[in-house]
Amino acid sequence: MNAVLILSPLGIDAKIGLMLLIFLIAVAVGGVGGLLGLGGGIFLIPIFTVFLDIPIRLAIGASIISVVATSSAAGTVYVGAGLTHTRLAMVLEIATTLGALAGGLTALLISPRALEGLFGLVLLYVLYTLLRPQRNNWASPTGLLDTSYRDPATSQTVTYGVRHLSYGLATSFVAGNVSGLLGIGGGPIKVPAMHLIMGIPLKAAIATSNFMIGVTAATSAVLYYARGYVDPVLAVPTALGVLLGAQVGSRLAGRVHTAVLARAFQLVLLYLAVQMLWKTVRG
Repeated sequence: MNAVLILSPLGIDAKIGLMLLIFLIAVAVGGVGGLLGLGGGIFLIPIFTVFLDIPIRLAIGASIISVVATSSAAGTVYVGAGLTHTRLAMVLEIATTLGALAGGLTALLISPRALEGLFGLVLLYVLYTLLRPQRNNWASPTGLLDTSYRDPATSQTVTYGVRHLSYGLATSFVAGNVSGLLGIGGGPIKVPAMHLIMGIPLKAAIATSNFMIGVTAATSAVLYYARGYVDPVLAVPTALGVLLGAQVGSRLAGRVHTAVLARAFQLVLLYLAVQMLWKTVRG
């Protein structure tokens, strides 16, 4: 049976209530996603599957649509603020899109329980990378794609360049693959990689990730829609809520200090990783 029909037995009142609940969740998730450059999917999928008991492929389908909305809303704000490294984003997007196509095809072939377990492991890996010592003073001009931005929180001008571009491209392919596989936009992989490997300041990495994730998600969205895993009851309120929340979150991001962003990111990832792995273990 087509997966889009799984929610069809719900009555009209139940569907309206579910859509309203999803919209409110998506507003909150969109705000956090815009603030941290994650696209929202990394929070939406555990919430949908663990707390609302929605099948994971339907959750991924809705998440992918919301990621496109987040990128559209938050990306324009970050570009306007001068935080986005658009030239670097264009280069990395080539590898990310190829990875998203491969991941989307793979996701349709493996079991839902395997997807849930993989999601939990990815969250733990991202948490591990962020708990490593941060290199906040590492950003400096390198002669490769040098640029600068004015930090709204400190009123200082930060000038930096790109390091280890080849590693960045390889990591972007992996991020795209994870995005297509799990519907999370690739931000949880891209942001730490750009910050820790390529020497991009955290705020610039978040802004650049938000600029990229829409294209990455759109590649996977075509595959999920073709297989019937995009249900309007989930996707429409999710996209609208995330779009609204991302506008607020992205405007707050520039005013929040980097240490606060990193700590919030870590705590949320730990909680969601535990929840996702526990759901996998108990079947």
